[in-house]
Amino acid sequence: MSAAGRALQEVALGLLDDHVRGCVTDAARTDPAQAEEKFAEFSDTLRRALRL
Repeated sequence: MSAAGRALQEVALGLLDDHVRGCVTDAARTDPAQAEEKFAEFSDTLRRALRL
């Protein structure tokens, strides 16, 4: 069970990393208003991932 849980955490971190590198970074470069929205989305995602 512990190994399966750890594997799921690694998948979640990989998805989060892809999201930050893609959506958030692109938005920050091109559109400040959209960047704020993407950073808020990132923050919400991180809170859910950390269960805060």
